[in-house]
Amino acid sequence: MLQDLSHMDRITQLQDEIQRILVIMSSSIAYLTTRSTFLQVSEEIPITKQRNPDKFDPPEVFEANKRELVDDLIMKAKQIEVLIQSLPAPEPEEQQAKRLQELESEMTVANQEYTQAVERAKKLHNQFSELLRTMLDSADIEASLLSKQRSI
Repeated sequence: MLQDLSHMDRITQLQDEIQRILVIMSSSIAYLTTRSTFLQVSEEIPITKQRNPDKFDPPEVFEANKRELVDDLIMKAKQIEVLIQSLPAPEPEEQQAKRLQELESEMTVANQEYTQAVERAKKLHNQFSELLRTMLDSADIEASLLSKQRSI
């Protein structure tokens, strides 16, 4: 059970890291599309649009930022790879089926024990209620006899 929890912790860490890499990717795409300038990539296709110089980074800053974004992505991908490698190998289907069968048997036994305990509690409740009624009835009879004796 404790081992299952550590696997769940690793899976949770993996989910968190995947979420972080998606955020890095999204931020990278946003940066690359908003802070770049339009460059001519072919002599046959002219540039038809220009951005204001304050809307894009100078080429050396843009390249340095691109390298940093790539480094961040690579580092996060390596962290994810380490987490994936730390996960246990998948259990063979036959083993899973056997384990599920064992759990089902345990659950059936536990359910039977629970049902028996509930039935016993009901019987005890009925016995207690009956005993209480008998005691109260006896007390009523005694009180009635005492009041009749006093009135004589």
